[in-house]
Amino acid sequence: MLESLSIAQQWFAAFNEHNLEKLLSLYDDNAQHYSPKLKIRQPETNGHVTGKAALRAWWRDAFDRLPTLRYEPTTITANNDRVFMEYIRHVEHEADMLVAEVLEIKDGVIVASRVYHG
Repeated sequence: MLESLSIAQQWFAAFNEHNLEKLLSLYDDNAQHYSPKLKIRQPETNGHVTGKAALRAWWRDAFDRLPTLRYEPTTITANNDRVFMEYIRHVEHEADMLVAEVLEIKDGVIVASRVYHG
């Protein structure tokens, strides 16, 4: 199995467990992340954060605000250094949302991620 595919599977497992430390262990210390939700909730970031401390704060807030948040993977396509993932975002009392995300992987860790949704 491709290492990048394994990382994607671990990513979904950690996210759905709301296991912040396990999730962060998949990322480089200086990883970059972009999300439209981040841009809305923290406009000063313009949707971009860098580093594990920023990722920890972002996901801690999401897990605290949305205790029922979970992602259902529908498509995972991987090569040696990138993963394209499509998934359904489920939150109780909210409409499901189709999301796509690209993970860029280098030396066995995620160095960049970018989220796409409407």
